[in-house]
Amino acid sequence: MKNVTFKEFELKEALLKSIAKKGYETPTPIQVQAIPIAMSGRDIMGQAQTGTGKTAAFGIPMLNTMEPGGGLQGLVICPTRELAVQVATEIEELGEGLKIHSIPIYGGQDIGIQLRGLEYSPEIVVGTPGRLIDHFWRGSIRPGSLKFVVLDEADEMLDMGFLPDIDKIMSFVPRERVTFLFSATLDGDVQKIARRYMQDPQIVRVEADTLTVELTDQYYCQVNPRKKIETFCRIVDVDRPEVSLVFCRTKRGADQLCRVLNNKGYAAESLHGDMSQRERDQVMHRFRSGKVSILVATDLAARGLDVEQVTHVFNYDLPDDPDSYVHRIGRTGRAGRSGIAISMVEPNQIKQLRTIERHIGMKITPRVLPSHGDAVVRRNDNLMDRVEKALGEGSRTYEAMAAELLTRHEAPAVLAAALMLLASDEPELETADLSAEQAGIVHVELQVGRNQGLHPRRLADYLVQHTSLSEKEVGDIDIHAESTFVEVPMLYVDEVYRAFENFSHSDVGTPRNGGGRRRSHGNRRQKTPAPKE
Repeated sequence: MKNVTFKEFELKEALLKSIAKKGYETPTPIQVQAIPIAMSGRDIMGQAQTGTGKTAAFGIPMLNTMEPGGGLQGLVICPTRELAVQVATEIEELGEGLKIHSIPIYGGQDIGIQLRGLEYSPEIVVGTPGRLIDHFWRGSIRPGSLKFVVLDEADEMLDMGFLPDIDKIMSFVPRERVTFLFSATLDGDVQKIARRYMQDPQIVRVEADTLTVELTDQYYCQVNPRKKIETFCRIVDVDRPEVSLVFCRTKRGADQLCRVLNNKGYAAESLHGDMSQRERDQVMHRFRSGKVSILVATDLAARGLDVEQVTHVFNYDLPDDPDSYVHRIGRTGRAGRSGIAISMVEPNQIKQLRTIERHIGMKITPRVLPSHGDAVVRRNDNLMDRVEKALGEGSRTYEAMAAELLTRHEAPAVLAAALMLLASDEPELETADLSAEQAGIVHVELQVGRNQGLHPRRLADYLVQHTSLSEKEVGDIDIHAESTFVEVPMLYVDEVYRAFENFSHSDVGTPRNGGGRRRSHGNRRQKTPAPKE
C-alpha cells in the first residue's frame, strides 16, 4: 500500500501550508481513515489513543469546511483543562493560514478572560463540560451556527462522571450537525453515547499493533523495592534525559519521589489531582519552559498531557492496566522524534509485565542496571561536551581571564577547577550500592523455544550442568514458540547467557522419560504453557 499524503485529501492550500509548518509530513493511520469520512460529512466514532494524531484527525476536516468570520462553527468537549488547552492550541496553529481561531474554555481560569475572548467570535471553542454549561446559561456561547461537535476522550469523560453535563450540552446544540466521538476504547457505555447523539456513525480504529508508538524504544529494569528511588536516580544519572515524564500509582508516591529528587538536586515537580488549578498551571508552565526537567505525575493528572519535547517516559510504578501502559508511553516518540520508555519492575511484577507484552504484541527489552562507574563516565563525558560546545560558540570574552590564570597556575589545574565548578551545578550522583538486588529473582529470556524441541526438564538439567546453578535455584520455566523465560537468581544471569552462547538444540531436546512437566522445588511452581500463546 502506497503512502498517503495530505495533498490527496484535497485540502485548501492555506491549510496544507499550516500542516507543513507544523512538521506533519504524512498522515497517521487514524488520520488516513478519519479525514476522508469527515470530509464527506459523516459522523465518526473513532478509537484512538493520545499520540496517534487524533486532534488533527478531526481538526483538519473541520478547518477545511469552516468559513472565516462565520461565527461559532465548532465545539470540542474535553475531560480536562490540559487537554482543552492543547487541543485549542493545535487547532489554532493549523487554522493560522485560514484565519480561523479557537480558544480554550475551562474551569479554574478567570471567566472574565474567557468572556473577552468570546467577544471576538472564534470559530471553534474547546472546553470542559462544567464551564461550557456556564457559558451556555450566560448566553456568551451561542450554539445556533454550530456545524461540528466533537466528544474527545469520551471514555475519560464517562469515568469522571460527566455524562449528565454532556447531556445538558447536547440539548443546547443544533440537531443538524456533524458529530465526532473519539475514545481510547469503544466499550458498551461509549457506544450508548454514540447511539444517543450520532447519526449512523462510521467506526474507525487504530489497530492494536499501532497503538504503541513505533519510535519508542521500550526497556524494563528489574529493581529491588527497597532501593527503588536509588535505582531510578542511577538510571537518570546515566541516561541524562532532557525532559522526562515519570508515572506513579498514587498522589502520595508522586509527592514522595518528587521530594527526594529535589533534595538530591534534580529539577523535579509533581502533578496530581490534589493540586489546585493554579498550582497545576504553574507546574506545567515551568515544565514546558524547561525550568523543570522531570515531571512526576499520576495517570489521571496526566490525561491529555501533550509535551512534544519529552524524551523519556518512566513507569516508576508499573500500571495495572495494559491500556494505561500504552497511553503512558505514547507521551514520548512524538512528531517524528525517537523516545525511550523505561519500566521499573519489581520481582513479583514479572507476570504483570508479560501481560503488557502480550497486549502490545512485542517483547520489552530487559536492561541491566547501570553501575556508579557508568554514571561517573557519563557525567564526565557530559562535562567535556559542555566545554567543547562552549569553545565552538566562542569564548573570547573570557580569554584574557584565562591567560591571566595560566600565568599563575598550570593549565591542567585551571581546567580541572573549571570542570569541578561545572559539576557542582549538577545533581550529586547516586552512590548507593545496588548489588543487594543480586539476591532478587529475574526472568532470563532465551532465544529458543518449543519449535526447537525445548523441554523444561532437560533445560533445567542443562543449566545445572553448564552453570553454577543448583537444581533448586532454577525457578519457573515458561516456554513459547520461539523463546523461553527461565527464573533464576540475578547473581547467575551472566552465566546463563554465557552457557547459551554455544548452545546446540540437541542439548535440551525432549527427555528420554518423555515427562511433560518439571517437578517443583519448595514453593516454586514449574510450568509449561498452554499450546496457544
